[in-house]
Amino acid sequence: MIIIENDKLTVEIANKGAEIRSIWHKEQSREVMWSGDPTYWGRIAPVLFPIVGRLKDGAYTYNGKSYQLSQHGFLRDQMFVTDDLQSDKAVFRFESSGQFANVYPFEFTVYLSYQLNGHTLIVGWEVVNDNEEEMYFSIGGHPAFKVPFRSEETFTEYELSFKAAEGKQIERYALSNGLVQKPEIVPVLKNIGLTDSLFQHDALVYSHLDEVALYPKQRPEEKIVVSFPRFPYVGIWSAYNSEEKTSAPFVCIEPWFGVADTVDTTGRLAEKKGIQQIGANETFKASYEIKVY
Repeated sequence: MIIIENDKLTVEIANKGAEIRSIWHKEQSREVMWSGDPTYWGRIAPVLFPIVGRLKDGAYTYNGKSYQLSQHGFLRDQMFVTDDLQSDKAVFRFESSGQFANVYPFEFTVYLSYQLNGHTLIVGWEVVNDNEEEMYFSIGGHPAFKVPFRSEETFTEYELSFKAAEGKQIERYALSNGLVQKPEIVPVLKNIGLTDSLFQHDALVYSHLDEVALYPKQRPEEKIVVSFPRFPYVGIWSAYNSEEKTSAPFVCIEPWFGVADTVDTTGRLAEKKGIQQIGANETFKASYEIKVY
C-alpha cells in the first residue's frame, strides 16, 4: 500500500488498479471512503478504462472485428508500478505490452497520479497512445464515499447539490439494463435528498456538470465536493438491495470521459457515445479533485 499525506489528510492507494483505498480526515478523525465490503460492493475507487459502463450485448466492433469486453473494462484489475513517490504525491504507471489484444486492439500506457493540496486530493490521468494510428477509449473515476459520515446519522439525512458548467444545457440520462436512453433536459438544477429508493433504477447520469457535493442536511459545511470542470459526464450511484429496498451505505460520484452504450448503438467503437479519440503517439490528460471539508 502506498501512503501520501499532509497535515489534513492521509491517503492510501493500492498498486492493484492504482485504486484509492482510504482517505483519512485527520482533523475529524474519520474515514472518508467506503470500506469495500463485498456484501454490498467490493470496490472503493476503481478507474474505468478503456470503456465506461456497459456495452450492448457485451461487445463492440473495430475495423470489422468483434471484441468482447466486460463492464468498465479491465484497468481496475491490473498491477501498476509506482513511478514516482513523494510525501504528498504518488504517480502510478501501467503499460499494456500486448496483453489485451484479444479484447482491445490498441497499445497504451496509463499514468494515474494523486497529489494532496490542503483538504484536496487531485486525481490526474494520462493516457498515452502507443500506436501508429488513432486510438479510441473512455476513462472514468468511480470513488465511493462513506454515508453517513457519522455512525449516529442515517443515509437519508444527506443530500447532493450540483454546479452546472457555464453556458451548457444540462441533460440527464436514464439507464435501461445498464444502457443509456435518450436524454431528458434539466431546466433547473435542484438539490437531491438521499432516499433508499434513489438508486433503485441504477445510476443518475448527467452531462455538463462541473461539480457535485455530498453533505448532511444539518451540517452542509461538512461536505465532500468532487470537482471535474470540462468533463462531459458524471454518474452518481449506490448499490440497491431490491429485497430489503435499501441503498448501501455509500455514494459514488463518478467523473467520466465516456458513458455506457446507448440502447440504439451501432456497436462500432468509433461511433460509441462519449468515446475519446487521440492520434498516433499522442497523450490525453485530465484531472479532477476530491475536496474534503
